[in-house]
Amino acid sequence: MRIAVHDVSKGKKGHALPTTSLEIETGHARFVLAETELRPTVLGLIATGRMRPDTGEVTIDGTRNDRDLRRRMALVDAPEVSDPHPGVTLAAVVGEELMFAGLPATPLHARRWLEQIGFAELAAQPIGTIKPSVRVRVMAELAVMRDDVEGFVLVSPDRHGGRPEGWWRIATEFAERGFAVLVIVGGSAAAVIERLPEALQTSYPSNATVPVRPLADVTGSTTVRDADPEPEPEPVLELEPEPEQHRVSSQAPAASSLNDHEEDDPVAEPDPVAEPDPVAEPVEAPAPEDTDTEDPETENGAAR
Repeated sequence: MRIAVHDVSKGKKGHALPTTSLEIETGHARFVLAETELRPTVLGLIATGRMRPDTGEVTIDGTRNDRDLRRRMALVDAPEVSDPHPGVTLAAVVGEELMFAGLPATPLHARRWLEQIGFAELAAQPIGTIKPSVRVRVMAELAVMRDDVEGFVLVSPDRHGGRPEGWWRIATEFAERGFAVLVIVGGSAAAVIERLPEALQTSYPSNATVPVRPLADVTGSTTVRDADPEPEPEPVLELEPEPEQHRVSSQAPAASSLNDHEEDDPVAEPDPVAEPDPVAEPVEAPAPEDTDTEDPETENGAAR
Protein backbone atom coordinates (compact mmCIF):
# COMPACT_ATOMS: atom_id res chain seq x y z
CA MET A 1 0.00 0.00 0.00
CA ARG A 2 1.25 3.44 -0.93
CA ILE A 3 -0.49 6.65 0.11
CA ALA A 4 0.50 9.94 -1.54
CA VAL A 5 -0.54 13.26 0.00
CA HIS A 6 0.05 15.75 -2.80
CA ASP A 7 -0.07 19.54 -2.29
CA VAL A 8 -2.98 19.43 0.15
CA SER A 9 -4.03 22.45 2.20
CA LYS A 10 -6.98 23.42 4.35
CA GLY A 11 -8.57 26.72 5.24
CA LYS A 12 -8.38 30.19 3.76
CA LYS A 13 -4.83 30.78 2.54
CA GLY A 14 -3.88 27.48 4.18
CA HIS A 15 -4.34 28.74 7.73
CA ALA A 16 -5.63 25.38 9.01
CA LEU A 17 -2.96 23.49 7.06
CA PRO A 18 -0.41 25.00 4.65
CA THR A 19 0.43 23.22 1.41
CA THR A 20 1.78 19.80 2.36
CA SER A 21 3.11 16.77 0.47
CA LEU A 22 4.28 13.42 1.84
CA GLU A 23 4.09 9.67 1.26
CA ILE A 24 3.22 6.73 3.48
CA GLU A 25 3.96 3.15 2.46
CA THR A 26 3.82 -0.35 3.82
CA GLY A 27 6.79 -1.37 5.94
CA HIS A 28 7.96 2.18 6.63
CA ALA A 29 7.61 4.51 9.61
CA ARG A 30 7.80 8.17 8.73
CA PHE A 31 7.32 11.34 10.69
CA VAL A 32 6.15 14.74 9.58
CA LEU A 33 6.51 18.04 11.39
CA ALA A 34 3.23 19.90 11.98
CA GLU A 35 2.84 22.43 14.76
CA THR A 36 0.11 24.48 16.42
CA GLU A 37 -2.86 22.89 18.16
CA LEU A 38 -5.01 22.45 15.05
CA ARG A 39 -2.69 21.41 12.20
CA PRO A 40 -1.62 17.94 13.40
CA THR A 41 -5.24 16.77 13.66
CA VAL A 42 -6.18 18.35 10.31
CA LEU A 43 -3.25 16.63 8.61
CA GLY A 44 -4.13 13.30 10.24
CA LEU A 45 -7.75 13.56 9.11
CA ILE A 46 -6.75 14.38 5.53
CA ALA A 47 -4.05 11.69 5.33
CA THR A 48 -6.54 9.01 6.41
CA GLY A 49 -9.36 10.13 4.11
CA ARG A 50 -11.53 11.53 6.89
CA MET A 51 -11.40 15.15 5.72
CA ARG A 52 -11.29 16.59 2.23
CA PRO A 53 -8.53 19.11 1.55
CA ASP A 54 -9.33 22.44 -0.04
CA THR A 55 -6.46 21.98 -2.50
CA GLY A 56 -4.51 18.95 -3.68
CA GLU A 57 -5.46 15.31 -3.31
CA VAL A 58 -4.70 12.10 -1.43
CA THR A 59 -4.37 8.86 -3.38
CA ILE A 60 -4.04 5.26 -2.27
CA ASP A 61 -2.16 2.96 -4.63
CA GLY A 62 -2.40 5.60 -7.35
CA THR A 63 -6.16 6.20 -7.18
CA ARG A 64 -8.34 8.56 -5.20
CA ASN A 65 -10.64 6.50 -2.99
CA ASP A 66 -11.42 8.09 0.38
CA ARG A 67 -13.63 5.21 1.48
CA ASP A 68 -10.89 2.65 0.89
CA LEU A 69 -8.37 4.96 2.56
CA ARG A 70 -10.52 5.25 5.69
CA ARG A 71 -10.96 1.52 5.84
CA ARG A 72 -7.25 0.68 5.55
CA MET A 73 -5.73 3.56 7.56
CA ALA A 74 -6.55 4.16 11.22
CA LEU A 75 -6.32 7.54 12.92
CA VAL A 76 -4.74 7.06 16.34
CA ASP A 77 -5.02 9.40 19.34
CA ALA A 78 -5.92 12.54 17.37
CA PRO A 79 -6.88 15.39 19.75
CA GLU A 80 -10.61 16.12 19.85
CA VAL A 81 -11.28 13.37 17.30
CA SER A 82 -10.07 9.93 18.35
CA ASP A 83 -8.30 10.48 21.66
CA PRO A 84 -10.03 9.05 24.76
CA HIS A 85 -11.06 11.26 27.65
CA PRO A 86 -8.16 11.43 30.13
CA GLY A 87 -10.39 10.32 33.02
CA VAL A 88 -11.51 7.04 31.37
CA THR A 89 -9.78 3.93 32.67
CA LEU A 90 -7.44 2.02 30.40
CA ALA A 91 -9.70 -1.06 30.62
CA ALA A 92 -12.67 1.02 29.41
CA VAL A 93 -10.67 2.33 26.46
CA VAL A 94 -9.65 -1.21 25.55
CA GLY A 95 -13.23 -2.46 25.86
CA GLU A 96 -14.51 0.20 23.44
CA GLU A 97 -11.83 -0.58 20.85
CA LEU A 98 -12.49 -4.31 21.15
CA MET A 99 -16.14 -3.58 20.36
CA PHE A 100 -15.17 -1.58 17.24
CA ALA A 101 -13.01 -4.52 16.17
CA GLY A 102 -15.99 -6.85 16.46
CA LEU A 103 -14.54 -8.74 19.44
CA PRO A 104 -16.00 -9.51 22.88
CA ALA A 105 -15.74 -6.28 24.84
CA THR A 106 -16.67 -7.02 28.46
CA PRO A 107 -14.47 -5.68 31.29
CA LEU A 108 -13.12 -9.21 31.72
CA HIS A 109 -12.10 -9.41 28.06
CA ALA A 110 -10.49 -6.00 28.30
CA ARG A 111 -8.42 -7.08 31.31
CA ARG A 112 -7.40 -10.31 29.62
CA TRP A 113 -6.30 -8.39 26.53
CA LEU A 114 -4.19 -6.05 28.66
CA GLU A 115 -2.69 -9.06 30.40
CA GLN A 116 -1.66 -10.51 27.04
CA ILE A 117 0.37 -7.43 26.17
CA GLY A 118 1.81 -7.06 29.68
CA PHE A 119 -0.19 -4.16 31.14
CA ALA A 120 -2.79 -5.88 33.31
CA GLU A 121 -1.75 -3.89 36.39
CA LEU A 122 -2.73 -0.65 34.61
CA ALA A 123 -6.32 -1.67 33.83
CA ALA A 124 -7.93 0.53 36.50
CA GLN A 125 -5.75 3.58 35.91
CA PRO A 126 -7.11 6.59 33.98
CA ILE A 127 -5.51 6.69 30.56
CA GLY A 128 -4.49 10.29 31.21
CA THR A 129 -2.00 9.01 33.80
CA ILE A 130 -0.46 6.30 31.64
CA LYS A 131 3.18 6.57 30.55
CA PRO A 132 3.37 7.99 26.98
CA SER A 133 5.17 4.98 25.47
CA VAL A 134 2.63 2.59 27.06
CA ARG A 135 -0.22 4.72 25.77
CA VAL A 136 1.16 4.59 22.23
CA ARG A 137 1.71 0.84 22.44
CA VAL A 138 -1.85 0.17 23.64
CA MET A 139 -3.53 2.58 21.21
CA ALA A 140 -1.57 1.27 18.23
CA GLU A 141 -2.19 -2.38 19.10
CA LEU A 142 -5.90 -1.67 19.40
CA ALA A 143 -5.95 0.16 16.05
CA VAL A 144 -4.40 -2.69 14.07
CA MET A 145 -6.76 -5.30 15.51
CA ARG A 146 -9.32 -4.43 12.87
CA ASP A 147 -9.07 -6.84 9.96
CA ASP A 148 -8.85 -4.24 7.18
CA VAL A 149 -6.33 -1.91 8.83
CA GLU A 150 -2.94 -1.88 7.08
CA GLY A 151 -1.48 1.21 8.69
CA PHE A 152 -2.15 4.16 10.94
CA VAL A 153 -1.42 7.83 11.51
CA LEU A 154 -0.37 8.63 15.08
CA VAL A 155 -1.09 12.25 15.97
CA SER A 156 1.12 14.29 18.32
CA PRO A 157 2.36 11.60 20.74
CA ASP A 158 4.88 14.18 22.00
CA ARG A 159 2.06 16.19 23.60
CA HIS A 160 1.95 13.59 26.39
CA GLY A 161 5.61 14.16 27.32
CA GLY A 162 8.19 11.43 27.75
CA ARG A 163 11.18 10.66 25.57
CA PRO A 164 10.48 10.55 21.81
CA GLU A 165 12.82 7.55 21.43
CA GLY A 166 10.30 5.36 23.27
CA TRP A 167 7.23 5.84 21.13
CA TRP A 168 9.23 6.30 17.90
CA ARG A 169 10.77 2.84 18.29
CA ILE A 170 7.29 1.44 18.82
CA ALA A 171 6.26 3.06 15.52
CA THR A 172 9.23 1.51 13.71
CA GLU A 173 8.35 -1.82 15.28
CA PHE A 174 4.91 -1.70 13.67
CA ALA A 175 6.55 -0.85 10.35
CA GLU A 176 8.72 -3.95 10.69
CA ARG A 177 5.51 -5.94 11.25
CA GLY A 178 4.31 -4.77 7.83
CA PHE A 179 2.22 -1.72 8.63
CA ALA A 180 2.43 1.74 7.06
CA VAL A 181 3.05 4.28 9.84
CA LEU A 182 3.03 8.07 9.86
CA VAL A 183 3.74 9.97 13.08
CA ILE A 184 2.88 13.67 13.24
CA VAL A 185 5.16 15.47 15.68
CA GLY A 186 6.31 18.89 16.82
CA GLY A 187 9.71 20.49 16.27
CA SER A 188 11.41 19.30 19.47
CA ALA A 189 10.45 15.66 18.95
CA ALA A 190 11.42 15.83 15.27
CA ALA A 191 14.87 17.11 16.21
CA VAL A 192 15.39 14.10 18.50
CA ILE A 193 14.02 11.50 16.10
CA GLU A 194 16.08 12.88 13.22
CA ARG A 195 19.27 11.82 15.00
CA LEU A 196 18.17 8.26 15.73
CA PRO A 197 19.55 5.42 13.55
CA GLU A 198 16.02 4.21 12.77
CA ALA A 199 15.10 7.60 11.37
CA LEU A 200 18.05 7.67 9.03
CA GLN A 201 16.89 4.40 7.49
CA THR A 202 13.13 4.84 7.42
CA SER A 203 12.13 8.48 7.13
CA TYR A 204 12.94 12.13 6.79
CA PRO A 205 11.05 15.00 8.34
CA SER A 206 8.91 17.35 6.33
CA ASN A 207 7.65 20.65 7.60
CA ALA A 208 3.90 21.12 7.53
CA THR A 209 4.05 24.70 8.76
CA VAL A 210 5.41 26.01 5.44
CA PRO A 211 5.20 24.75 1.84
CA VAL A 212 6.71 21.28 1.97
CA ARG A 213 9.44 20.05 -0.34
CA PRO A 214 9.78 16.38 -1.39
CA LEU A 215 10.74 14.18 1.55
CA ALA A 216 14.14 13.35 0.11
CA ASP A 217 15.04 17.05 0.01
CA VAL A 218 13.96 17.94 3.51
CA THR A 219 16.98 16.57 5.35
CA GLY A 220 18.17 20.13 5.74
CA SER A 221 14.93 21.45 7.17
CA THR A 222 15.76 24.66 9.00
CA THR A 223 12.78 24.29 11.28
CA VAL A 224 14.08 21.01 12.64
CA ARG A 225 17.57 22.43 13.04
CA ASP A 226 16.19 25.48 14.80
CA ALA A 227 14.69 23.13 17.34
CA ASP A 228 18.09 21.55 18.07
CA PRO A 229 19.05 24.17 20.67
CA GLU A 230 16.04 23.19 22.78
CA PRO A 231 17.71 20.15 24.36
CA GLU A 232 20.54 22.45 25.59
CA PRO A 233 18.81 23.89 28.64
CA GLU A 234 20.40 21.09 30.75
CA PRO A 235 23.93 22.42 30.44
CA VAL A 236 22.57 25.89 31.04
CA LEU A 237 21.12 24.69 34.31
CA GLU A 238 24.47 23.21 35.26
CA LEU A 239 26.06 26.58 34.67
CA GLU A 240 23.71 28.41 37.00
CA PRO A 241 26.45 29.08 39.61
CA GLU A 242 28.54 30.80 36.96
CA PRO A 243 26.20 33.77 36.56
CA GLU A 244 26.78 34.52 40.26
CA GLN A 245 30.49 34.70 39.59
CA HIS A 246 29.79 37.00 36.69
CA ARG A 247 27.74 39.15 38.98
CA VAL A 248 30.62 39.39 41.45
CA SER A 249 33.02 40.22 38.65
CA SER A 250 30.59 42.77 37.34
CA GLN A 251 30.63 44.41 40.74
CA ALA A 252 34.44 44.46 40.80
CA PRO A 253 34.75 46.64 37.73
CA ALA A 254 31.98 48.77 39.09
CA ALA A 255 34.10 49.44 42.19
CA SER A 256 37.13 50.29 40.08
CA SER A 257 35.04 52.65 38.04
CA LEU A 258 34.02 54.34 41.26
CA ASN A 259 37.68 54.71 42.18
CA ASP A 260 38.29 56.28 38.82
CA HIS A 261 35.61 58.81 39.57
CA GLU A 262 37.18 59.48 42.93
CA GLU A 263 40.43 60.31 41.20
CA ASP A 264 38.52 62.69 39.00
CA ASP A 265 36.89 64.36 41.98
CA PRO A 266 40.06 66.09 43.23
CA VAL A 267 40.45 67.40 39.71
CA ALA A 268 37.00 68.88 40.04
CA GLU A 269 37.86 70.50 43.38
CA PRO A 270 39.94 73.27 41.76
CA ASP A 271 36.65 74.52 40.35
CA PRO A 272 36.28 76.69 43.42
CA VAL A 273 39.04 78.73 41.74
CA ALA A 274 36.18 81.14 41.59
CA GLU A 275 37.93 82.48 44.69
CA PRO A 276 37.87 85.95 43.14
CA ASP A 277 35.00 86.45 45.62
CA PRO A 278 37.36 87.49 48.42
CA VAL A 279 38.97 89.91 45.92
CA ALA A 280 35.57 91.35 45.26
CA GLU A 281 35.01 91.98 48.97
CA PRO A 282 37.63 94.74 49.27
CA VAL A 283 36.07 96.40 46.23
CA GLU A 284 32.74 96.43 47.98
CA ALA A 285 34.32 97.70 51.21
CA PRO A 286 35.16 101.22 49.99
CA ALA A 287 31.69 101.60 48.59
CA PRO A 288 30.06 101.84 52.01
CA GLU A 289 32.69 104.45 53.08
CA ASP A 290 31.70 106.71 50.19
CA THR A 291 28.08 106.28 50.98
CA ASP A 292 28.72 107.16 54.60
CA THR A 293 30.32 110.52 53.61
CA GLU A 294 27.66 111.25 51.09
CA ASP A 295 24.85 110.41 53.42
CA PRO A 296 25.22 113.50 55.55
CA GLU A 297 25.18 115.73 52.45
CA THR A 298 22.09 114.15 51.19
CA GLU A 299 20.61 114.30 54.60
CA ASN A 300 21.45 117.98 54.79
CA GLY A 301 20.00 118.51 51.37
CA ALA A 302 16.92 116.76 52.46
CA ALA A 303 16.78 118.86 55.56
CA ARG A 304 17.18 122.00 53.56
